Amino acid sequence: MTSIMDKKTAIQIASIGFVKFLFISIIVIGVSVASISNSPKPIGALNKMSATSKVANSGSLIEEYDYANMEYRLSSIGRKDVERLLHRIVIQTASLHQVDPALIKAIIMAESGYNTRAISKKGAKGLMQLMPATAQALGVEDIFNPKQNISGGVRYFKKLVTQFDGDVELALAAYNAGSRNVRHYKGIPPFKATQYYIKKVFKYYQIYKDQMLGEMDRA
Repeated sequence: MTSIMDKKTAIQIASIGFVKFLFISIIVIGVSVASISNSPKPIGALNKMSATSKVANSGSLIEEYDYANMEYRLSSIGRKDVERLLHRIVIQTASLHQVDPALIKAIIMAESGYNTRAISKKGAKGLMQLMPATAQALGVEDIFNPKQNISGGVRYFKKLVTQFDGDVELALAAYNAGSRNVRHYKGIPPFKATQYYIKKVFKYYQIYKDQMLGEMDRA
Protein backbone atom coordinates (compact mmCIF):
# COMPACT_ATOMS: atom_id res chain seq x y z
CA MET A 1 0.00 0.00 0.00
CA THR A 2 2.79 2.38 0.98
CA SER A 3 4.73 1.60 -2.21
CA ILE A 4 1.65 2.40 -4.30
CA MET A 5 1.25 5.78 -2.55
CA ASP A 6 4.94 6.49 -3.03
CA LYS A 7 4.58 5.81 -6.74
CA LYS A 8 1.54 8.14 -6.99
CA THR A 9 3.44 10.87 -5.13
CA ALA A 10 6.43 10.44 -7.43
CA ILE A 11 4.20 10.67 -10.50
CA GLN A 12 2.53 13.85 -9.18
CA ILE A 13 5.90 15.46 -8.45
CA ALA A 14 7.17 14.51 -11.90
CA SER A 15 4.03 15.92 -13.52
CA ILE A 16 4.39 19.23 -11.66
CA GLY A 17 8.03 19.42 -12.72
CA PHE A 18 7.13 18.75 -16.34
CA VAL A 19 4.45 21.45 -16.31
CA LYS A 20 6.94 23.95 -14.85
CA PHE A 21 9.45 23.00 -17.54
CA LEU A 22 6.86 23.57 -20.29
CA PHE A 23 5.82 26.92 -18.81
CA ILE A 24 9.42 28.16 -18.61
CA SER A 25 10.13 26.92 -22.14
CA ILE A 26 7.12 28.77 -23.56
CA ILE A 27 8.23 32.02 -21.87
CA VAL A 28 11.79 31.66 -23.20
CA ILE A 29 10.59 30.94 -26.75
CA GLY A 30 8.16 33.89 -26.62
CA VAL A 31 10.88 36.30 -25.53
CA SER A 32 13.22 35.05 -28.27
CA VAL A 33 10.61 35.49 -31.00
CA ALA A 34 9.77 38.99 -29.79
CA SER A 35 13.42 40.05 -29.74
CA ILE A 36 13.95 38.73 -33.29
CA SER A 37 10.88 40.50 -34.69
CA ASN A 38 11.87 43.78 -33.01
CA SER A 39 15.51 43.64 -34.04
CA PRO A 40 16.58 46.35 -36.55
CA LYS A 41 16.48 45.31 -40.21
CA PRO A 42 19.46 45.89 -42.49
CA ILE A 43 19.51 49.36 -44.03
CA GLY A 44 19.62 47.93 -47.53
CA ALA A 45 16.48 45.88 -46.93
CA LEU A 46 14.64 48.91 -45.54
CA ASN A 47 15.62 51.03 -48.50
CA LYS A 48 14.48 48.33 -50.93
CA MET A 49 11.14 47.97 -49.17
CA SER A 50 10.71 51.74 -49.02
CA ALA A 51 11.42 52.25 -52.70
CA THR A 52 9.13 49.39 -53.74
CA SER A 53 6.22 50.57 -51.61
CA LYS A 54 6.59 54.14 -52.87
CA VAL A 55 6.59 53.08 -56.50
CA ALA A 56 3.56 50.87 -55.94
CA ASN A 57 1.71 53.66 -54.12
CA SER A 58 2.37 56.27 -56.78
CA GLY A 59 -1.05 57.84 -56.35
CA SER A 60 -0.21 59.45 -53.02
CA LEU A 61 3.56 59.66 -53.38
CA ILE A 62 3.59 63.07 -55.07
CA GLU A 63 1.83 64.68 -52.12
CA GLU A 64 3.96 62.93 -49.50
CA TYR A 65 7.36 63.20 -51.13
CA ASP A 66 9.73 66.12 -50.61
CA TYR A 67 11.72 66.13 -53.83
CA ALA A 68 14.23 68.58 -52.38
CA ASN A 69 15.30 65.96 -49.84
CA MET A 70 15.06 62.62 -51.62
CA GLU A 71 15.67 59.41 -49.70
CA TYR A 72 16.58 57.79 -53.00
CA ARG A 73 17.15 59.22 -56.46
CA LEU A 74 14.42 58.83 -59.04
CA SER A 75 17.20 58.08 -61.49
CA SER A 76 17.86 54.82 -59.65
CA ILE A 77 14.53 53.32 -60.77
CA GLY A 78 13.16 52.53 -64.22
CA ARG A 79 11.95 55.18 -66.66
CA LYS A 80 8.36 53.96 -66.60
CA ASP A 81 8.28 54.19 -62.81
CA VAL A 82 9.70 57.72 -62.89
CA GLU A 83 7.16 58.69 -65.52
CA ARG A 84 4.34 57.27 -63.42
CA LEU A 85 5.55 59.03 -60.28
CA LEU A 86 5.76 62.39 -62.04
CA HIS A 87 2.47 62.04 -63.94
CA ARG A 88 0.46 64.16 -61.52
CA ILE A 89 3.04 66.95 -61.44
CA VAL A 90 3.03 67.13 -65.25
CA ILE A 91 -0.78 67.18 -65.40
CA GLN A 92 -1.12 69.86 -62.72
CA THR A 93 1.66 72.10 -64.04
CA ALA A 94 0.61 71.85 -67.69
CA SER A 95 -3.03 72.50 -66.83
CA LEU A 96 -2.05 75.51 -64.70
CA HIS A 97 -0.28 77.11 -67.68
CA GLN A 98 -2.83 75.91 -70.24
CA VAL A 99 -0.47 73.63 -72.13
CA ASP A 100 -1.38 70.14 -73.34
CA PRO A 101 0.04 67.69 -70.73
CA ALA A 102 0.71 65.11 -73.47
CA LEU A 103 2.95 67.66 -75.20
CA ILE A 104 4.92 68.32 -72.00
CA LYS A 105 5.37 64.57 -71.53
CA ALA A 106 6.63 64.37 -75.11
CA ILE A 107 9.12 67.20 -74.52
CA ILE A 108 10.44 65.53 -71.36
CA MET A 109 10.82 62.23 -73.20
CA ALA A 110 12.62 63.86 -76.14
CA GLU A 111 14.83 66.01 -73.91
CA SER A 112 15.92 63.61 -71.18
CA GLY A 113 14.07 60.30 -71.47
CA TYR A 114 12.80 61.02 -67.94
CA ASN A 115 16.32 61.05 -66.54
CA THR A 116 16.13 63.53 -63.65
CA ARG A 117 19.93 63.88 -63.55
CA ALA A 118 20.46 64.33 -67.30
CA ILE A 119 23.13 66.82 -68.39
CA SER A 120 23.72 67.68 -72.06
CA LYS A 121 27.05 68.51 -73.67
CA LYS A 122 26.01 72.16 -73.72
CA GLY A 123 25.15 72.13 -70.01
CA ALA A 124 21.34 71.83 -70.10
CA LYS A 125 20.15 69.96 -67.02
CA GLY A 126 17.30 67.93 -65.62
CA LEU A 127 14.09 66.51 -67.04
CA MET A 128 13.31 69.41 -69.38
CA GLN A 129 16.97 70.24 -70.03
CA LEU A 130 17.03 73.80 -68.74
CA MET A 131 20.16 75.87 -69.24
CA PRO A 132 21.40 77.22 -65.89
CA ALA A 133 20.87 80.85 -66.97
CA THR A 134 17.32 80.08 -68.13
CA ALA A 135 16.57 78.21 -64.91
CA GLN A 136 17.85 81.13 -62.86
CA ALA A 137 15.72 83.59 -64.81
CA LEU A 138 12.68 81.37 -64.18
CA GLY A 139 13.39 81.25 -60.44
CA VAL A 140 14.33 77.57 -60.42
CA GLU A 141 16.52 77.12 -57.33
CA ASP A 142 17.28 73.41 -57.71
CA ILE A 143 17.53 72.49 -61.38
CA PHE A 144 17.57 68.74 -60.61
CA ASN A 145 14.45 68.95 -58.46
CA PRO A 146 11.82 67.31 -60.73
CA LYS A 147 8.96 69.52 -59.60
CA GLN A 148 10.95 72.75 -60.02
CA ASN A 149 12.45 71.63 -63.33
CA ILE A 150 9.06 70.75 -64.81
CA SER A 151 7.53 73.97 -63.52
CA GLY A 152 10.33 76.04 -65.05
CA GLY A 153 10.28 74.11 -68.31
CA VAL A 154 6.51 74.43 -68.76
CA ARG A 155 6.60 78.16 -68.04
CA TYR A 156 9.46 78.63 -70.49
CA PHE A 157 7.70 76.64 -73.23
CA LYS A 158 4.46 78.56 -72.65
CA LYS A 159 6.42 81.80 -73.03
CA LEU A 160 7.79 80.59 -76.38
CA VAL A 161 4.34 79.54 -77.61
CA THR A 162 3.04 83.03 -76.78
CA GLN A 163 6.10 84.65 -78.37
CA PHE A 164 5.48 82.82 -81.64
CA ASP A 165 1.73 83.46 -81.73
CA GLY A 166 0.68 79.96 -80.72
CA ASP A 167 2.82 78.18 -83.32
CA VAL A 168 3.88 75.01 -81.47
CA GLU A 169 6.45 73.99 -84.11
CA LEU A 170 8.24 77.33 -83.84
CA ALA A 171 8.05 77.18 -80.06
CA LEU A 172 9.66 73.73 -80.13
CA ALA A 173 12.32 74.97 -82.53
CA ALA A 174 13.06 77.86 -80.17
CA TYR A 175 13.14 75.50 -77.20
CA ASN A 176 15.78 73.44 -78.99
CA ALA A 177 17.79 76.00 -80.95
CA GLY A 178 16.93 79.30 -79.26
CA SER A 179 14.52 82.09 -80.12
CA ARG A 180 17.26 84.07 -81.85
CA ASN A 181 17.80 81.38 -84.47
CA VAL A 182 14.07 81.07 -85.13
CA ARG A 183 13.78 84.82 -85.65
CA HIS A 184 16.95 84.90 -87.76
CA TYR A 185 15.74 82.20 -90.14
CA LYS A 186 12.13 83.43 -89.91
CA GLY A 187 10.98 79.91 -89.18
CA ILE A 188 12.40 76.54 -88.22
CA PRO A 189 16.22 76.76 -88.49
CA PRO A 190 17.86 74.49 -91.11
CA PHE A 191 19.57 72.47 -88.39
CA LYS A 192 19.19 68.71 -88.74
CA ALA A 193 19.24 68.29 -84.97
CA THR A 194 16.40 70.79 -84.51
CA GLN A 195 14.30 69.35 -87.33
CA TYR A 196 14.79 65.84 -85.95
CA TYR A 197 13.93 67.10 -82.46
CA ILE A 198 10.58 68.51 -83.61
CA LYS A 199 9.67 65.26 -85.37
CA LYS A 200 10.65 63.28 -82.30
CA VAL A 201 8.53 65.42 -79.99
CA PHE A 202 5.48 65.07 -82.24
CA LYS A 203 5.99 61.31 -82.44
CA TYR A 204 6.00 61.07 -78.63
CA TYR A 205 3.13 63.54 -78.44
CA GLN A 206 0.90 61.28 -80.51
CA ILE A 207 1.80 58.30 -78.31
CA TYR A 208 1.05 60.17 -75.07
CA LYS A 209 -2.09 61.74 -76.47
CA ASP A 210 -3.49 58.33 -77.47
CA GLN A 211 -2.45 56.92 -74.10
CA MET A 212 -4.19 59.66 -72.15
CA LEU A 213 -7.31 59.43 -74.28
CA GLY A 214 -7.38 55.70 -73.60
CA GLU A 215 -7.13 56.34 -69.87
CA MET A 216 -10.04 58.79 -70.08
CA ASP A 217 -12.15 56.21 -71.91
CA ARG A 218 -11.44 53.60 -69.24
CA ALA A 219 -12.24 55.99 -66.38
